[in-house]
Amino acid sequence: MEKYNYLLGYKNLRVYQDSEMFNFSIDSIILPNFVTLNKGVKKILDIGCGNLPISLILTTKTSAKITAVEIQKDVYDLAHKNLQLNKLEDRIELINDDICNLYKNIPTETFDVIVCNPPFFKVSSNSHLNKNDYKTIARHEIALNLDNIFSISKKLLKNNGTIAIVHRPERLIEIIDTMHKYNITPKRIQLVYPKKDKDANILLIEGTKNGNSGMKIMPPLFVHNSDGSYTENIKKYFE
Repeated sequence: MEKYNYLLGYKNLRVYQDSEMFNFSIDSIILPNFVTLNKGVKKILDIGCGNLPISLILTTKTSAKITAVEIQKDVYDLAHKNLQLNKLEDRIELINDDICNLYKNIPTETFDVIVCNPPFFKVSSNSHLNKNDYKTIARHEIALNLDNIFSISKKLLKNNGTIAIVHRPERLIEIIDTMHKYNITPKRIQLVYPKKDKDANILLIEGTKNGNSGMKIMPPLFVHNSDGSYTENIKKYFE
């Protein structure tokens, strides 16, 4: 069922969502607040943009031109409605295509920043795949995996350009290995915890194309207080 509401905490951004699809979560709020954006950032690529939450938030933080790519047509249509709803057609270019094919036709070193909230789970013979294609593609590495993300970033990022992704802590070593494979140097890592007494369940990691060695471990980020309310650090991400 399709409905629209204000994007979590952002009173001037509204989003249509569909309960049959994979709706945005806190991951989509913290990634655009984590990625490094400076005055030199002119072009951003949002890979697997879903119904557009990351790109929408980025428009509140930078004047850069954003290209958002979504492979699933029905999800793209929802993103397009969100683009029109928020009247941001002049800020965001929305494309319905497979980034694994599209990037081959984009000139080398086009983007200053790439952001991606990718599928978290590998596909194996033991994978319990959701029969709903929307959620299967969003959650499992069927159409996009780590190798795809960083090989695409190697081509499309400008030298010293930045890629930031949100993932799961248990894949950290694999992520770093894949980044190095494509000459992307991990520069910042932050672990996100649901509460202070829980294990981390979200990983934020940022790397630089052909960057110098040296990585910063950011302070831990706690999402909820013991009573279930958002922590002050999370509230700062909301307008």
